[in-house]
Amino acid sequence: MTNAEIARVLQEVADVLEIRQGDSFRIRAYRNAARTVEAQTEPLARLVAEARPLTALPGIGKQMAAHVRELIETGTLAYRDELLAEIPRSLIDLMRLPGVGPKRAFRLWQELGIQTVEGLEEAARGGRIAPLAGFGAKSQQKILEGIAAARQYTGRLLLATAERHVEPLLAYLRLGPPEARVEVAGSYRRRCETIGDIDLLAVGGEAAAGRPAVMARFLAYPQIERVLMAGDTRGTVVLGSGLQVDLRVVPPESWGAALVYFTGSKEHNVKLRQRALHQKKRVSEYGAFRLEGDQPEEALEWIAGREEADVYAAVGLPWIPPELREDRGEIEAAARGALPELLRLEDLRGDLHMHSTWSDGSETIESMLAACAAKGYEYVALTDHSKALPMVRGLDERRLELQWAEIAAVAARHPEIRLLKGLEVDILADGALDLADDSLARLDLVVVSLHSRFELPAAEQTARVLRALEHPAVSIWAHPTARMINRRRAVELDLEAVLARAAELGVAVELNASPNRLDLKDTDLLLAKRLGCKIVISTDAHRIAELGSMRYGVEQARRASLGPGDVLNTRPLPDLLAALRRPGR
Repeated sequence: MTNAEIARVLQEVADVLEIRQGDSFRIRAYRNAARTVEAQTEPLARLVAEARPLTALPGIGKQMAAHVRELIETGTLAYRDELLAEIPRSLIDLMRLPGVGPKRAFRLWQELGIQTVEGLEEAARGGRIAPLAGFGAKSQQKILEGIAAARQYTGRLLLATAERHVEPLLAYLRLGPPEARVEVAGSYRRRCETIGDIDLLAVGGEAAAGRPAVMARFLAYPQIERVLMAGDTRGTVVLGSGLQVDLRVVPPESWGAALVYFTGSKEHNVKLRQRALHQKKRVSEYGAFRLEGDQPEEALEWIAGREEADVYAAVGLPWIPPELREDRGEIEAAARGALPELLRLEDLRGDLHMHSTWSDGSETIESMLAACAAKGYEYVALTDHSKALPMVRGLDERRLELQWAEIAAVAARHPEIRLLKGLEVDILADGALDLADDSLARLDLVVVSLHSRFELPAAEQTARVLRALEHPAVSIWAHPTARMINRRRAVELDLEAVLARAAELGVAVELNASPNRLDLKDTDLLLAKRLGCKIVISTDAHRIAELGSMRYGVEQARRASLGPGDVLNTRPLPDLLAALRRPGR
């Protein structure tokens, strides 16, 4: 089993335990173990085969290690199967709907016999949910809206989720014939936030039977659940994860042209072909050709196609990074020699949003700080939650004072990196902030965000956020639209008006790099840049492994044409603090 499949089973155990209202520490242990497994770059199957201790991994104790070995050796987990024998497996789908959760999923099954999303929708439309104690008409409506939202996202995987299945496949294919060349194309290569099917391109040598060796290896991949097509130059399979993967084998002279074509976007390719036609040329997945008279296509003069850069050069353009290929002016900019210098991960000097065990993080302040120092960061801000979120042990003024004492002690032991005192402060229902002004004034960094009242009408939500940003202590507006990709839609508000006001006030807006959020999205970032907003990229990490999510934020920023000069946390600490300082502070 792949690491991703092992992690999925451990997550299922946690889900079922949560539905059955099991011990919270045990649930957390399974979730932490799943995250650890997902974060490993080396296959756990190799560790087991080499008899290396799994317990050396964080969050993997003796029992969890035994589970992992059982999964690798048998392909299943008896404990998971025992748990699922006691409840319908479909309750896992119910608990993930907005407005349901594990406790309500269990009650809906026990009290109304509801086991499926379809059954829940039927009951909600029939008015059978509202009369249940603790539900009501609003909950019933929210459930219907959640079902509609879930269907909207069906078939689209988070980029990070797709990556966990694609990268092992790529590694497997690249261990094949040495002359093979394999790349991912499509929305995955453009680093879109969600992915449908996966398009792979390859150049590979011939096998004895005439089928390219890379195709033969692809069709023998152990994680294939079923084969939909098995040709010599095209194969389509469905992995055990449900992800459909299409491999096309192309000749070396068409490699670059095919990579341009299958990377897309469709709109970018249309614009590229139009430019070629104006120059009496044709660009296709087979190459770039010169058009002369009424020659049939097979007689056209081939002029480029081996590399992407050659194809772009054939129509007078420099190579365009895949993240920009959305027909948002990138071809025109390339023609003017004005493609932006795009942000790189190594440009960032620090992370300005993360959590510790003081609220809902799973690592100590010192562990998070040391991990950031190991990344070469110059500075980092600790921003645990404020008291409006008691379920995550948000900090009140008294506990904040205690945390500051620990911050001072930890910072003294780590002079190699600057630890900033911050807090993620809730924006309350009326737009007030969830902390006394004198405490806010003593923080190095005040991050504000929405964690409640997502359903407010646009006018009320806009006024609420505007009032919060007006507070002179506010430094950063975090995950501005509060969306959770594939799970919760963005709040309704006049985003342009709020971003414009943030720019006037000098409040930075966050690109939250968590692959579940990526908030602001790429088109909103383009708007923020046009309005002159200050922008920061932060991980919102709750554990060390999540610090690595910064790269997803960088990729999202690149899709919005952001460069080092557009992002505040590329600056040295004095310049960063000066940029975040509001007038009058």
